Amino acid sequence: MTTSIELVDFDDVVARFDPVLGIEVHVELSTNTKMFCGCPTEFGAEPNTQVCPVCLGLPGALPVVNRAAVESAIRIGLALNCSIAPWGRFARKNYFYPDMPKNFQTSQYDEPIAVDGFLDLTLDDGEVVRIGIERAHMEEDTGKSLHVGGSDGRIHGADHSLLDYNRAGVPLIEIVTKMIPDTGARAPEVARAYVTALRDLIKSLGVSDVRMDQGSMRADVNLSLSPKGGPLGTRTETKNVNSLRSVERAVRHEMGRQAGVLDAGEEIVQETRHFDEATGHTRAGRRKETSEDYRYFPEPDLVPIAPSAEWVEELRGTLPELPWERRRRIQDEWGISDEEIRDLVNADALELVEATVAAGASSQEARSWWVSYLAQQANTRSVELGELSITPEQVARVVVLVASGELTNKLARQVVDGVLAGEGDPDAVVAARGLKVVSDEGELIAAVDAALAEQPDVAEKIRGGKVAAAGAIVGAVMKATKGQADAKRVRELIIERVGA
Repeated sequence: MTTSIELVDFDDVVARFDPVLGIEVHVELSTNTKMFCGCPTEFGAEPNTQVCPVCLGLPGALPVVNRAAVESAIRIGLALNCSIAPWGRFARKNYFYPDMPKNFQTSQYDEPIAVDGFLDLTLDDGEVVRIGIERAHMEEDTGKSLHVGGSDGRIHGADHSLLDYNRAGVPLIEIVTKMIPDTGARAPEVARAYVTALRDLIKSLGVSDVRMDQGSMRADVNLSLSPKGGPLGTRTETKNVNSLRSVERAVRHEMGRQAGVLDAGEEIVQETRHFDEATGHTRAGRRKETSEDYRYFPEPDLVPIAPSAEWVEELRGTLPELPWERRRRIQDEWGISDEEIRDLVNADALELVEATVAAGASSQEARSWWVSYLAQQANTRSVELGELSITPEQVARVVVLVASGELTNKLARQVVDGVLAGEGDPDAVVAARGLKVVSDEGELIAAVDAALAEQPDVAEKIRGGKVAAAGAIVGAVMKATKGQADAKRVRELIIERVGA
């Protein structure tokens, strides 16, 4: 195969080829312990401190299935409109790689916990696309390899590799779609919309934090191209795509690359590929194995999983309001547009705003704080919005203080800054910094009179009917009171005092 392929323009690709998608999403479950042992699953612990003989595959160690992980798997399957298997076994998926200490992964092969479901997507223009779900099955995650000395963090060119087995054995659910045909030019958009909807759904179930940046949700994007009306093409699998934007970019690039390969008269190689965030391109990984290569056989150390119909129905009763249904309800209650609700979702602010409203703020004020000032603060600190050191209840308290006239908007931002800095709750910050609005009428009048006396020419202009000139006096009073005066009331007093 030639080493350099000319990418084909996207519009040209969709004019001549039909893309077919298939997406596999791995979700780490937020259980307290691993899939088959009692080791903790806390993210970010010191390397190799959350391991035991079971997850290290030491001789004589026997696994036990995590019931909470099975419950989470069933709930995910039900939320995806799947049928739940009444009986199923785990299998050993055999392969040799340093991050898998047992030299096999305990997974489900031909007996997954959930099968034959669907997820409906609503694209930005309102078009609804149904994504068929082939299966959702349980397995365990691998360890993590750190390749040292190379230029790109890959094993090729590295001096040596370090291994952290803390992640080995963490419960995983792999959700596999059926083939997704007939998307045409919208293939990248559909891929992103699907992963977004799946992330929101799983987050609403409370079974995972679905943090793509931390690897708790990862997407493998399968893509094939075929000439218009031609047979199904050979697929590639772009592995471990770790952001929603990258899912879209990976599909778009792979469409152009595969079209270039076919135009050059060559064949698509069935292989895994890696997505480069910096360039937006994919590059070859390894030739893709088939199921025979893994030499699956039933796991002899685990009994089959056999959820009763009663248990399944009990878990069905725990399913929450679906994210898109909840958004529509909130949108109707708050009277906001499709664009406004979409902005809240894209900013990961919807839950925060909803909690702020529940704590007593108006929806308009809550949205304003979270998607403007607090979003700026999160961006400055390079953290997620929900990771800021301020709660919805504290934001709602600030809103109440402004509404009651005890704070101006400018003072309110200072209060929020204090809360973010760890100085206490809003009332404590107000007291410690002395930020309350000056409400003593006599004190305000004295400040206004002083400012007028210092600027008699401005006072004369106001007296002559140039009311706009009052802004200079307002500014002087605000400076004198350290921003703690009510600017509206100050302006009223200025007009009164000059007799304009």
